[in-house]
Amino acid sequence: MNTRIQVEHPVTEEITGVDLVQLQLWVAAGEPLGIEQRDVRFTGHAIECRITAELPSAGFRPSPGLVSRWEPPEGEGVRLDSHCYSGYRVPPFYDSLLAKLITHGADRDEAILRMRSALDRFDVVGVDTSIDFLACIMAHPDYRAGRVNTRWVEEQSGALGGLVTAVGAK
Repeated sequence: MNTRIQVEHPVTEEITGVDLVQLQLWVAAGEPLGIEQRDVRFTGHAIECRITAELPSAGFRPSPGLVSRWEPPEGEGVRLDSHCYSGYRVPPFYDSLLAKLITHGADRDEAILRMRSALDRFDVVGVDTSIDFLACIMAHPDYRAGRVNTRWVEEQSGALGGLVTAVGAK
């Protein structure tokens, strides 16, 4: 399993225009790669938010159940990779990932603005999700300024802990 392909390929695909999964399948079928590193051009900035069936205010407890409404955002610079639909039942036995929401913009600020808008328009009813928590992170000054790391949420336990609790109340 190539975890880069599993988790992050949409961000790379958005900024390069190269479909990595398609290329991987071609190579696996014995076809030539058909592209060289010098052919790859980077354009703009992309962000991925993982929409999960979890309750952030309860330590990201899984939220299995019936998705009674699934209305994802659409629009320029918005991509959604998902298997969900209205009527989908989130099982309690597996990963709680519902979707990967990706936005692309000319720069980081535009990608963040598109993500904030997309998260605001994403409507899921029936299970708790990480959508409001992610929207709060997108709005946080540290995130907007790029002052985050892999432990940032834990380190912000005071500020984001309150944020997680407030988000859980929505």
